[in-house]
Amino acid sequence: MEEVSFRGTVEDIIFQNKENGYAVFTLSEGEDEITCVGTVPQILQGENLEVNGSWVVHPIYGRQLQVSFFTKTLPDSKEGMEKYLASGLVKGIGAKTAKKIVERFGEAAFYVIEEKPERLTEIKGISYEKAKRISETFREQYEIRRAMLFLQEFSLSPALAMKIYKKYKQKTFQIVQENPYRLADEVWGIGFRTADKMAAKAGMPPDATHRVCAAIKYVLNMAAANGDCYLPKDELVEQTVELLQLHESQVENALLELQINNQIWQEKVEGEHRVYLNFYYYAEMAVAKRMLEIASFAESFDAAQLHKTVEEAEERTGKKLAKEQKEAVFEAMQKGLLLITGGPGTGKTTTINTILFILEKAGLEVALAAPTGRAAKRMTEATGMEAQTIHRLLGTVFAGEDMRRQSYERNEENPIEADVIIIDEVSMVDLPLMHALLKAVADGTRLIFVGDADQLPSVGPGNVLKDMIRSERLPVVKLEHIFRQAQESAIIVNAHRINHGQEPIWNEKGTDFFFMRRVQAEDTAAALVSLVTKRLPDFSGCNAKQEIQILTPMRKGVLGVQSLNTRLQQALNPPAREKAEYVFRGVTFREGDKVMQIKNNYNLPWKQKTDGILQEDGMGIFNGDGGMITSIDEQKENVRVLFDDGKEVVYDFTQLDELELAYAITIHKSQGSEYPVVVIPVHSGPPMLMSRNLLYTAVTRAKKMVVLVGLQETVFSMIANDREVARRTGLALRIRNMYDFLNMEE
Repeated sequence: MEEVSFRGTVEDIIFQNKENGYAVFTLSEGEDEITCVGTVPQILQGENLEVNGSWVVHPIYGRQLQVSFFTKTLPDSKEGMEKYLASGLVKGIGAKTAKKIVERFGEAAFYVIEEKPERLTEIKGISYEKAKRISETFREQYEIRRAMLFLQEFSLSPALAMKIYKKYKQKTFQIVQENPYRLADEVWGIGFRTADKMAAKAGMPPDATHRVCAAIKYVLNMAAANGDCYLPKDELVEQTVELLQLHESQVENALLELQINNQIWQEKVEGEHRVYLNFYYYAEMAVAKRMLEIASFAESFDAAQLHKTVEEAEERTGKKLAKEQKEAVFEAMQKGLLLITGGPGTGKTTTINTILFILEKAGLEVALAAPTGRAAKRMTEATGMEAQTIHRLLGTVFAGEDMRRQSYERNEENPIEADVIIIDEVSMVDLPLMHALLKAVADGTRLIFVGDADQLPSVGPGNVLKDMIRSERLPVVKLEHIFRQAQESAIIVNAHRINHGQEPIWNEKGTDFFFMRRVQAEDTAAALVSLVTKRLPDFSGCNAKQEIQILTPMRKGVLGVQSLNTRLQQALNPPAREKAEYVFRGVTFREGDKVMQIKNNYNLPWKQKTDGILQEDGMGIFNGDGGMITSIDEQKENVRVLFDDGKEVVYDFTQLDELELAYAITIHKSQGSEYPVVVIPVHSGPPMLMSRNLLYTAVTRAKKMVVLVGLQETVFSMIANDREVARRTGLALRIRNMYDFLNMEE
């Protein structure tokens, strides 16, 4: 879009969000007047503004200028000065006082306020103290304007510039000029590459120590985003050299500097020189130590009484426990920490319910939790007891909008109040979350982990579940017996066949597992739309939006999330005159759309109503929570979403980066969820992605039916591709070494 500029006076402020600076306002010069929208903080009537941006057409309000950059100048006419002072920004000055000041001092009014505030006492009602306060507020506004102008020289958006100023205030100039790389560590939204551009513009040399140190941390953080807790030193140096185009010796020097400043940890393990960001090294050490400590706290139940209670549980449920299930129950009652792992149909839920029955009979307090809102909801349904997210259990608190800066109300000083804690879907728990959880477990509290080791690993760094098993030093019970009822489901049978490298059996009479061959990607996409909109609802009677979920391996391409969501939105929720819609960063959100929250937001308020009457309210919506857009209000600039669990949330337009259309979602995003019908495109993709455990994870999300669409060859190659992408973690070795050291004398 062509960029245009416009200079004028702020006439009218239609909407203003003081928190993030987003505004809708009119700008006029002579007889010309335009409507502007965008992040323009601290805007005031009467101000002179030069704005740059591009024209957009709003479906209701028409042509508007989307502001990308702006510069402010103070008004220089008496009328403009009076408007500015009367706007309410300068505390202590209302409309009447503004009029008196401009009448008394004319065009020198601003000079008097800033440089000669004592002269304001010449006006009746202004004391010397009040004059001083007025001057201080006016100067502060000047500092904001100066900082915003300064930061825009670095091609930062007004929204980012506002964040930086709110963080550093009057120190903004000094910090940006001396070390802009601090911003990458301390300001949400500023990464290494943005800071690097700022540093270059500020004249920092390419081999400056600040730059090389920041690049090393950037490479390590990128590795963490891919699941690695450390990088081999050679690989880290190579990547940093390639990023900066510098010599290896300069990177080596910066590594030494970072170690001296306690920001990284280097160690040689099994012939490999490893480099950690300090947090991940200490997290691995703390997790290993705490797991072994918790495992050592064991207050055994009476064996005879335990047998009796298990029999009682079997009578009540009518379900006879298999040998390995009984082993899991007895281990849970004998050990301080236990991991129960197994695939679908192996009786994990029955085992947990038996454990809960015993604990309830013993009068013990139990806390149930899972990594996501959906997984917690499933746990509640399976056990009949209230489960919550691990973050909610810990009482997660975030510092403002920076979602990286989190703390927990529950910790060593204020542990979780429970005799037993049971965590489900533990394959999804990453190292930082496990670290936080274990810190909040009191001495003597039993900890039971439940999960499927063959599911995809956590999105975040680490591979905690597999490391616990690999350590061979923690109590683990693996459930492998597939129960007869489960064997009647082709979904469960095929999940286990896939997991064992065998081809699935599909399209049999009376089956719940189907395959449709489509050779071209375009034909596969068309088949998916046909299945969801007509064939599956007609065949099974399921609701297209609420009960059918497309799970795809990829985000991009014809069969990626973005493309499929556009097609499915058009088919399932086409535009209509009565449906309001809003376009955000190229994505159209429409009333009636199926959406998903894509990040944890613990500060987002929700309400739960029945027949319009408020039943409950609270804070926090979680990554993976799904729902439906019920209304879009153009005037109030918000979107209302009703989530599957009955929570209603109002999103400001500026928060829509937290939502995605969810007619199709990635398989990774489906972890911890369950859907009646799952449809999976299996066509083509990178071998690293098209793996056995990806297909296994997708299939095990379905309760009633699975439909694979695409190429049979791709299904078989995915099953053959059991190459697990190795994550660089040291947790298994730390547990093993620590256990062996502590038990050396024995």
